[in-house]
Amino acid sequence: METVRIAVIGGSGLYNMPAISDLGEVSLDTPFGKPSGVIRIGSLGGKRIAFLPRHGEGHVLSPSTLPYRANIFALKQLGVRFIIAVNAVGSLREDYEPGHIATLDQIIDYTIQTRPRSFFEDGLVAHVSVADPTSAYLRGVMADAVEAAGGTVHRSATILVEDGPRFATRAESHLFRAWGCHLIGMTSAPEAFLAREAEIAYASLAHVTDFDSWHSHEADVTSDLVIETLFKNIELVRRALAIALERIDEDQIDPAHTALGAALATPRAAMDANVIDRLRPILARVLNLD
Repeated sequence: METVRIAVIGGSGLYNMPAISDLGEVSLDTPFGKPSGVIRIGSLGGKRIAFLPRHGEGHVLSPSTLPYRANIFALKQLGVRFIIAVNAVGSLREDYEPGHIATLDQIIDYTIQTRPRSFFEDGLVAHVSVADPTSAYLRGVMADAVEAAGGTVHRSATILVEDGPRFATRAESHLFRAWGCHLIGMTSAPEAFLAREAEIAYASLAHVTDFDSWHSHEADVTSDLVIETLFKNIELVRRALAIALERIDEDQIDPAHTALGAALATPRAAMDANVIDRLRPILARVLNLD
């Protein structure tokens, strides 16, 4: 199987970029089921890039039922070290306007325990640190790329992740603003946390599409409004993404790449051998597995 170090999680408008060449497909299975769809691997900016459709072909998978663990595990099987996630998000601030792009540095997980959020369950316990859940290195590369592409970028943002698939009520929207959140979305958690457990550097290129439901002078968010804004600004996202992918140093060492070093709570002698085998791609480095 081909080794790929950089992956993009997003929609079909990304892997259909004209600049991508030598595009092929790989279908993977994982201990957590199949990922959202086939993974496309193509050449861009002199690098091989894996593209994973988060919501499946034709956007058929709901944010609350996505196979998050299978998606991250499949990318780990490919050898991915860096993930750029492209997310459509709502704004909770006047200055984070539709059409702007933000790089997330903090996440508030407001999902209600319905999403599997860890690879580590009974038999091998790990408590991974996500004090800073995204990669500062990747955020910097992406923010610079957005500016080079002519876009407006916010280099810091806290996102509130709700379950969906419904949008927030007006009261919820005002509550999240009072909490100091800048953005609202449905897919950054547990995606970012699973990437950390898999020792993959992760960052989000968050595309602002609307003002959620708090703004008194703007239309309340609808699916049609989100899609309309996405299509209007897809070329900016593509340009920024292409620039960022070309600039990423595949050999860069990120703190995420050693995240499990201080995370495993179960002594090696007490670890369930079946769990070790099940999680082999994730545990190989930290347990010195062959």
